[in-house]
Amino acid sequence: MAVISQSPASGLKFHPDAYRFVFEALHFTQQKLNRPAAVHPDDEEAHITGQELLHGIKRLGLKRFGRLAKTVFEHWGVKSTGDFGRIVFELIERGEMRKTDRDQLSDFMSVYDFQEALVDDYTIKTKEAFAE
Repeated sequence: MAVISQSPASGLKFHPDAYRFVFEALHFTQQKLNRPAAVHPDDEEAHITGQELLHGIKRLGLKRFGRLAKTVFEHWGVKSTGDFGRIVFELIERGEMRKTDRDQLSDFMSVYDFQEALVDDYTIKTKEAFAE
């Protein structure tokens, strides 16, 4: 996936913040994987797979919202990794993101369970929390 624009249009199926977060997670994931930002639509070096993006979404969600990540996502109407895929493909249809021929909506289905990944497996890093 690569960003073409960053202004989600009206008439979206999910909360506007969910679309903004997907763009932020894309950039976050590109940085974590040392991939450059897309300069032009055919820039393969910047490509992030659906599963890579989902893992970036999880990491950024936990970093930003902590134990509330699942609650925030649900507030946005996002209840599964498949919903994030629907957001991505909606943005692709609107011309705000692009995909390669290999990218499919099925890449986003059942990658992880929100309860398990965002709540049950969440740990507070006490060393960081109590650092002076």
